[in-house]
Amino acid sequence: MIKEVTLLELVRPDLERVEAKMRGIASGAYAPLAAAFLQLLGSGGKRLRPALALAAYNLFEQPASEKAVAVAAAVEMLHNATLVHDDLIDNALVRRGITTLNAQWNKGATVLAGDYLFARAAGFAAETENVPVVQLFADTLRIIVEGELRQLFSSRQWDQPQEAYYPRIFAKTASLFASATKSGALLAGASEDEVQALYDYGKDLGMAFQIVDDILDYTGEESTLGKPVGGDLRQGIVTLPFFYFLQNSPDRQAVIRALENSNGAGDIGDIINQVRRSDAMRQAAAEAQDFASRARARLSVFPQSEYRQALEDLADFVVSRHV
Repeated sequence: MIKEVTLLELVRPDLERVEAKMRGIASGAYAPLAAAFLQLLGSGGKRLRPALALAAYNLFEQPASEKAVAVAAAVEMLHNATLVHDDLIDNALVRRGITTLNAQWNKGATVLAGDYLFARAAGFAAETENVPVVQLFADTLRIIVEGELRQLFSSRQWDQPQEAYYPRIFAKTASLFASATKSGALLAGASEDEVQALYDYGKDLGMAFQIVDDILDYTGEESTLGKPVGGDLRQGIVTLPFFYFLQNSPDRQAVIRALENSNGAGDIGDIINQVRRSDAMRQAAAEAQDFASRARARLSVFPQSEYRQALEDLADFVVSRHV
């Protein structure tokens, strides 16, 4: 846990400014919406994405400017908006041990709440008065939405190609990591090469992060996951561990037929246990490690500093979560 905390502690004072900025929107919001938003902010989460934006900025300038704080708030607000919509799409009733907005409100109201958070995120991005940053924010939102649609329309397509997985997790997770690091660099006036290096770092880090999340979906415990083990497969979502499992299976068509003919959690549960016990876990973990190593290598263009070291250590932490 030490490696992750290093980055968060380095930017802690500025993260507190981000937190205050986000909580400030509740004062002018419709009362039920304000209460729901404050509950969402208080439900946990390490604020990793805004920390990345701040750390990227701090590689060049310290302390964070008001515009850097605004873009960090925009990144986290966008993340929270996607969580609200994700919970609705997945019909999730609990997240991080707390009842979701989806479980409390009807579908229409939940959609509108997510839309409201998207709007506030866009407002924070606009406060930077930086056209490339605002464009990046718009592009990231587009990518996230397209990725969610890709996932929805590929549900229960058990025999889809493994190559379909990577654009999906880039859209779902890595695009926002990359947006966070790139926006911090843009606001700090970094060179084109430095901006690209930090974008690539965020992208590779996010890919590693999501692959490990997908591994934990199989190897974790329900009490810590806050959802059933193998939840993705139960929802028809094919992730990297399953791709490797299917690739290694002596009769992949039999596995696919079993999934297509499954009539309940027990049938799916048998396959989830087979995936858990297979070499697919090791193969997926090795791929996550490759992405993390690439992320570390992206930082070689920067001089040694406590911020560079913390970003390098974070890449190690991300892949250590499955151990």
